[in-house]
Amino acid sequence: MKGKYISVLVVSVVVFCFVIAGAALAATEKSAPAPALETTAESAVLMEASSGKVLWSKEPDKELPMASVTKIMTLLLAFEALDQGKISYDDRVTASENAWKMGGSQIYLEPGEEMSMKDMLISVAVGSANDASVAVAEHIAGSVEAFVDMMNKRARELGCKHTRFANPTGLPAENHYTSALDMAIILREALKYPEFVKTSSIYRYDIRGGDFVLWNTNKLLKWYRGVDAGKTGWTNEAKYCLASTAKRDGLRLISVVLGTPEPRSHFRETIKIFNYGFARYEAVNFAQKGEKIKNVKVGKGTLDKVGVVAGADISVAVPKGQKEKYRGNVVLPEEITAPVNKGQKVGEFVVLEEDREVQRVPLVAQNTVSRASVFRQMYKVMNKVFAVE
Repeated sequence: MKGKYISVLVVSVVVFCFVIAGAALAATEKSAPAPALETTAESAVLMEASSGKVLWSKEPDKELPMASVTKIMTLLLAFEALDQGKISYDDRVTASENAWKMGGSQIYLEPGEEMSMKDMLISVAVGSANDASVAVAEHIAGSVEAFVDMMNKRARELGCKHTRFANPTGLPAENHYTSALDMAIILREALKYPEFVKTSSIYRYDIRGGDFVLWNTNKLLKWYRGVDAGKTGWTNEAKYCLASTAKRDGLRLISVVLGTPEPRSHFRETIKIFNYGFARYEAVNFAQKGEKIKNVKVGKGTLDKVGVVAGADISVAVPKGQKEKYRGNVVLPEEITAPVNKGQKVGEFVVLEEDREVQRVPLVAQNTVSRASVFRQMYKVMNKVFAVE
């Protein structure tokens, strides 16, 4: 009988130990953080393009050389100049001796050789041509030195605190560096120009009447679904670098990796980072850039109302399964007074996570409304007074 009680006691103790161990294991599993994303890059960032929110990073502010990823800033300045009408695709760009002397990737420009601005920019974006980069810089600013000043000024305007450019090419130079976060910011700005995306997504392009073929150095254009822009870079000093963007199901992500160690490792690490982002986040899309939100009354104008459109994409990346927490709020006056210029800010679209603001996007006038003449205004008033319902 005594042995029976001892057996029951032993079994009870064993069961109790299993219960305690199971509970401890469950608690550990519940509190354990999600597995971290590891990368061989010295500096890396994953950013959601619409809001600029950083979703993951490793040493994001570490200052490192970036090789030809530099050319994203060169292209940004060029496409801004195109947008502002300062240059055109049809401009004839003449190669200087300075451009001719560039080493590394090139299209072998001869001193005095002319090429259209369009072909020059494609040569920079697709073929990573250093000589074309210098030719474009000299055409826009008059000299490489003046263009580099523009590059550094633009970086400061964008809030880049860990970037300094010494040339428009990315060839090794003293005090030429960036960080993964800063380069993600620069690429995000470049994505605002559709022609930048269109140009850097070209995989093959013929110049000089087909005598010279350019192949895009960003192989993710073929290897990864959704990739449509970016720039590679490599030097002994910078190692392998890549700033790239991909869009899936309305979610656009930006990945930057600097200083990956061996050939193709910048592609491998970027794919890993994109996979991480697309697996964990989804987009809440409220409106695309240029999409009409509503109409607003116009006082003293030739028209009684004007359409209001989104000044940029209104979209946020949210953890999967949490879309219902987000809502949008349109902030607009009941009436605005003419004149109204196309693109003029007239209100804002505020994105809220429950009651917390997470994004604020300008709403702009869809078209121009001129101020009506005094006689026109008097006629409109009289028409309202004597209108028959």
